[in-house]
Amino acid sequence: MCGRYATTRSAADLEGLFEAVAVAEQAAPSWNVAPTDPVPVIRMSTTHSARVVDRARWGLVPPWSPDLRAGARMINARSETVATSKAFAPSFARRRCLVPADGWYEWVERKPHYMTPADGSVLAFAGIWTTWGPEATLTCSVLTTAAVGDLARVHDRMPLILPPGRWASWLAGGGDPAGLLQPLSPAELQAIEIRPVRPDVGNVRNNGPHLLEPSPAADTTPATLF
Repeated sequence: MCGRYATTRSAADLEGLFEAVAVAEQAAPSWNVAPTDPVPVIRMSTTHSARVVDRARWGLVPPWSPDLRAGARMINARSETVATSKAFAPSFARRRCLVPADGWYEWVERKPHYMTPADGSVLAFAGIWTTWGPEATLTCSVLTTAAVGDLARVHDRMPLILPPGRWASWLAGGGDPAGLLQPLSPAELQAIEIRPVRPDVGNVRNNGPHLLEPSPAADTTPATLF
């Protein structure tokens, strides 16, 4: 699963990277995003007839849920079942988004590791969104898929990452689920660096770029896939 990640780019940066227009006040940059936190998402807006940078609560809350608490358990949607799940299928069909990230965290034997592009480029996680309640609170989930290569040594799941060439079809709605949910190949994941980092990230109250520093007890040479 993906239970923690970092997203630190400004609204202006996201507008340029995703050719989108910001329509909501953005959350502060976070190096330790946790479930139910506000996060930036890129989605299609019928009002603006364009891609927009919006703000969502991480953890999709189905419209029938009695309250927002359900979102804490629905931060991830499995790509293998998202098209048929009662909770996720309507959003997968019509309300897909991109979730920009700098990288994500997983724990190996209680030691945190950070996965991030070695060149510092943005990641776009495949996401879905919906609204909940009379105030139409925007909520979202990140899709996950089976991990491959060295990433599988860290965790058996990873976010479904979409390259720029697939952003338009993902955001358009509809389409063939098999093609939309195709994971990246090992070759496409070569640039993902696996970095042991400080244990401070385990506490959701900790935040800041220092969380990405190599763990004092770890070999500081980053492991690169393949």
